Amino acid sequence: MNAARAPSDADLKRILRGARCIAVAGLSPDPLRPSHFVGRYLSLRGFRVIPVNPGHAGKTLFGETVRGRLADCPDEVDMIDIFRRSDQVPPIVEEAIERFPKLRAVWLQIGVESDAAAAMAASAGLDFVQNRCPKIEYQRLFGELRMGGFNTGVISSKL
Repeated sequence: MNAARAPSDADLKRILRGARCIAVAGLSPDPLRPSHFVGRYLSLRGFRVIPVNPGHAGKTLFGETVRGRLADCPDEVDMIDIFRRSDQVPPIVEEAIERFPKLRAVWLQIGVESDAAAAMAASAGLDFVQNRCPKIEYQRLFGELRMGGFNTGVISSKL
């Protein structure tokens, strides 16, 4: 997938199906914060979620120790989900590319965008998603929103 274009539904499905271990930069232990809700949801769907938040390092969330920085995360991280301001994204992506040998995807949350990060991801051959939420996309693409009566635009029945 070209990092400069918006990912298709097929791209998003492939990224989500391929991810196993997701480092969430900016994950909060506060259950009312969106980052907590997303991390919890992903962990309940079978992803290993590695919380990264220097202000809460050492605590435990979703069965994992909160890491203070990416350097403290396990090597098997294959996707990073970033809950930080857009201007803080490029150094995080740069560190992730250098740190994780199995990294396949960089995901920026809703409201987070970075052309510089997109260029870095493209240069490293990584999938790149910005201004979207993996929880919402997972629910939309794998049928969970339909259970709540939402029209997801995804046709699930076949003739």
